[in-house]
Amino acid sequence: MSEPQRRESGLVTETRGHVRVLTLDRPERRNALSTALQADLVDELLACAEDADVRAVVVTGNGPAFCAGFDLKEIRERDQRGEPFRPPMNRPGRTLFEVLGETYVPVIAALGGHAVAGGFELALACDIRIAAPGIKLGLPEATIGMGANYGSVVLPKRIPTGIALEMLFTGEYVTSEDAARWGLVNRVVPVEEVLPAALALAARIAANAPLSVRRMKETAVKGLELPLAAALRLDVGPNPYLSEDRREGIAAYLEKRPPQWSGR
Repeated sequence: MSEPQRRESGLVTETRGHVRVLTLDRPERRNALSTALQADLVDELLACAEDADVRAVVVTGNGPAFCAGFDLKEIRERDQRGEPFRPPMNRPGRTLFEVLGETYVPVIAALGGHAVAGGFELALACDIRIAAPGIKLGLPEATIGMGANYGSVVLPKRIPTGIALEMLFTGEYVTSEDAARWGLVNRVVPVEEVLPAALALAARIAANAPLSVRRMKETAVKGLELPLAAALRLDVGPNPYLSEDRREGIAAYLEKRPPQWSGR
């Protein structure tokens, strides 16, 4: 386990074995996504993708909220200075949510508190969500004149269209129990167990063959919108069938011992 490292933006990073933990640590602002925090999250996710020792990522928040979305105070201050506002798709770099989807290391959101607006989109961009009971989830952008660009595209793909559109059009929140019923949240556990449950699941994932897991995520993400015949013919990422780990995995299974993955 490494010592936690805190960046000025409020992002805390820690490594636990093959799991990287990213903690949003701006509790006084309900972990709002400032420009600096978004940039640091992107930088850290890119670093995780490049580090063969990182096999799973957990994203969580410090304090009573997971994330309250984009930093509206920062946006207002820029408005007051007369700075033009650039919509998400008109910015120089990729959005945080795009980078999350393109990071072929499994990412688990540990939702110990409310996840709303851009914070809900952050959770949506993760692969797996574990939540505390009764927390609020939703996209209130229509009530404040924002757009929820990512959520408008992704939410109708995750849950029944009518429910997704009602959430988008009204801006009303749902609970974690509702989200679990629709399959949007993998499981609801007591608040004190959210992070331990996410870490345990991440460790379980990290114990598997890293090339296989990466191949599965990349194939699943890229194949989701393709016709079945085209998706079955995807050949993305490292090929586990031709890897040293494939031979090691079979040998370990037959010899009834834990495998020693090399990532090759």
